[in-house]
This record gives sequence, structure tokens and C-alpha cells, in this order.
Amino acid sequence: MRTARERPRRAVDRRTVLGAMGSAISVGAAGCSMLDGGSSPTDATESATPTDGSDAPTSPEAASAEPNGDSWDLSWSDEFDGEEIDEAVWSFETGNGHPDVPGWGNEEPQYYQRENAWVEDDHLVIEAREEHVEDDYGEYDYTSSRLHTQGTVATKYGRVDIRARLPRGQGIWPRIWMVGSDVAFAGWPDCGEIDILEFRGDEPETVRGFAQGPGYTGADRLRDSYTVEEGALTDSTHVFSIRWQSDRIEWYVDETQYHTVSRETVEDAGHEWVFDTPMYFVLAFACGGDPASYPDETTPFPQRLEVDYVRHYERV
Repeated sequence: MRTARERPRRAVDRRTVLGAMGSAISVGAAGCSMLDGGSSPTDATESATPTDGSDAPTSPEAASAEPNGDSWDLSWSDEFDGEEIDEAVWSFETGNGHPDVPGWGNEEPQYYQRENAWVEDDHLVIEAREEHVEDDYGEYDYTSSRLHTQGTVATKYGRVDIRARLPRGQGIWPRIWMVGSDVAFAGWPDCGEIDILEFRGDEPETVRGFAQGPGYTGADRLRDSYTVEEGALTDSTHVFSIRWQSDRIEWYVDETQYHTVSRETVEDAGHEWVFDTPMYFVLAFACGGDPASYPDETTPFPQRLEVDYVRHYERV
């Protein structure tokens, strides 16, 4: 089922839902701000060994140096190694985006709820389920979770590493992205958005990364993709990363760079570079939407997005 029953579809502006998510936070000129929670570098513990055979770091300190000479200091991480999700850091969205943005602006059919996310074996689990839920706005055949760090953790520039194991199947649509912390004032897309990871379960060999801002959203967003040569990205865990500087953003999978967006390119196209503001994290697992496909009879449920860690490093 594609959308909530008995509700009309209408065109919406994503800035409505993003602007309603809370007030912007005050952070420093660079690095990461932690308000009311989060793991410090001294709190972080070593994660499990990756199963993909890559050289991706397994402990927070392992990313301190790279072959090209870049050095990094861990400024914040969530290793998901406690007994439960740290709700001093992560807040949960509930519902389907009503009343302002039904389907979260993407024709998404699922109902987000707190119950579908938890910590298990030192990683965050977000589980999508085929189950019937109702609210004042309609009925839904899928549930999942969406959580964010708005008002608690925001980062500016540096390196972000997220190690995750992705689900698979028609209509499966997990995403991890960052939104400018000035969204309540600037609105979307003027606040900027960096999509670290967009994955479509019916294309299990490919992951996408992109940047969005005023004049370059939707079909015009600045995007590229990474495709494995053999097998599927769902076969093992992988590290999805960005390197963010004042004049460029680079995207990586397991230390392999596949995409770059530069200030020069954006401004030469007549657009505004809006990536000089601290940004907060959003983790979501949708069950279909536009431009992704929708679940069908071949889609197995429940499905899990498993996140081992979210880490931010400052360049030394």
C-alpha cells in the first residue's frame, strides 16, 4: 500500500516539516557541539570488527591519520554500546508527517514510532514492520522509526563516519542525512542538507550521496552514486563517510571516494553555498516513497537497519 488510506495527496514543501522540528541551536565556529548528552572521545569504546574486509576504522581513535597525511581528532560519537538509546541525544519523530506534510513530503506510507528502535549487541536497530496502525489522519500498513539530534548535537566541517548494515527488498528506503541547525529560521532548503547515505533496497549494489540547497533540490540535487563490483552492499557492514570543508564536501564508502561537491561548482551555477552552518543528524528507515519504490509481495518483513556507530572528527 502506497500511502495512508483515505487521505488526499497534495504537493508540499519539505521546509514545512523540517522547520517544525524545533529551534536552532548555538554552536561554535567549527567542530561539534554537545548539549545535554553524547559520548566524548574518552567515553567511546571499540566496536566489533567489520565483516566487509575493508580497512575502515573499528575504534574511534583509528581514524586519527590517513595515508594522504590528513589527521583527525574525535570530537563526538555515539557507539550505541549502552543498554538503551540515549534520549538525551536522540529525539524521535512520531506519525506520518501530519498535519503539515503528509508522507514526510515524499509520499512515504509508514508510521514512525518510538517502539521500532532500540540498542542490541552494541548497535542501534531501526526495524521496519508490516503492521496496521491508525491515527487521527488515516491508516498505515507499515511502521518504522526516525530519530534526530536537533538541539543536542550539531557538527560543522570535519569527518563523519557511520558504519551500518543495510536492509534489502523492494520499497526498503533507509537514509542518513544532516540538516542545517538554522532550519527554523532559514527554512528548507536554504538551511542546507547533506545526505550521507540514501539506499534503495531494490538496488542492493548501489548507494547514493548528495547535497541539497536553494536551487538544487529534488531532481536537481547534486548527487552521485557508488556501486560495488561484486555482490551487494547488504552482504556485510560498510562505513559511509563524508569529509566536509569550507569549500567542498566529499563522499566515501569504505575509504573509497565517489562524489565531490565544491563551493566553486555551486556558485558557478549561480546558486548559494549553504554549508557553513552546523548541522544535526537524522536517521530514518522509510518503507517506500518518491523517488524510491514501494513494498510489494516480494518484500520480506520485518527488516532492520543496524548502525554500529556515528562519529565526528575534527581535522588536526
